[in-house]
Amino acid sequence: MTPRDPSDDSRWSDLDRPPLNATALQRGLVREGSLYRTVEVVQRTGSTNSDLAARAAAGTAGEGTVLVAEEQTAGRGRLDRQWTAPPRSGLFFSVLLQPTEVPVARWGWLPLLTGVAVATGLSRAAGVDTALKWPNDLLLTVDGEERKAGGILAERAGTDGVVIGVGVNVTLRADELPVPQAGSLALAGAIGTDRDPLLRAVLRSLEDWYRRWRAAGGDPAASGLQATYTAGCATLGRTVRAELPGDRSLVGEAVALDGDGRLVIATGEGVQEPVGAGDIVHLRPA
Repeated sequence: MTPRDPSDDSRWSDLDRPPLNATALQRGLVREGSLYRTVEVVQRTGSTNSDLAARAAAGTAGEGTVLVAEEQTAGRGRLDRQWTAPPRSGLFFSVLLQPTEVPVARWGWLPLLTGVAVATGLSRAAGVDTALKWPNDLLLTVDGEERKAGGILAERAGTDGVVIGVGVNVTLRADELPVPQAGSLALAGAIGTDRDPLLRAVLRSLEDWYRRWRAAGGDPAASGLQATYTAGCATLGRTVRAELPGDRSLVGEAVALDGDGRLVIATGEGVQEPVGAGDIVHLRPA
């Protein structure tokens, strides 16, 4: 009789959170002419972004490599914030992209492109209304309140690549939320929380948007990316506070997204200032 592998028990310890089917994901996403060359699922790692960036630097990963983790112990968001969640409670993955034919000046659109792709894929597969908070947060409505349920982190990988990391809370329960402002697809009333079809939908949406953007030479207007992001951005039209580098802050109305993907904020003094980096806080109406 073959001894039981203890890891098999841990993978099925929560029946509401079955493991991903790596074989089915590979078969469904890796095909002739596809962007994706391999889809690898690991049980546990520190950060899929760090792992994939290291592989890219070593020349052992090419464009379209997807690394998925059932659990991340050192996941990172923007501004080095930590991202933690119970095993198999969400989608935690990274994709290596190498848009060498697109001017590097337009690569800053990749996190916004990924946001559009994730929101589109989840809306279709999970049946929930999604919105985007500039520049890279996914928002869902839980009990009538806007909650963050996902985030995106883009990092350069060598001279010709970008690793896009995505984290989405899928089955996180109310008592598991890291902060009261967090949410999940389950808490938002998703029609399905099976992570396999959710991941396939998101990756297919990413492939579609990436091809459109790349075919347009990275032009956000010609590819339709700028208009689509603008339409789904919950930050626009809101009063916001931008926490900027150098301990500077800016308060005003978010009025537009410019051609470089920057958020344009109109201050009370009548000045419109584009913001390319910083932390955005949605302020409640006075």
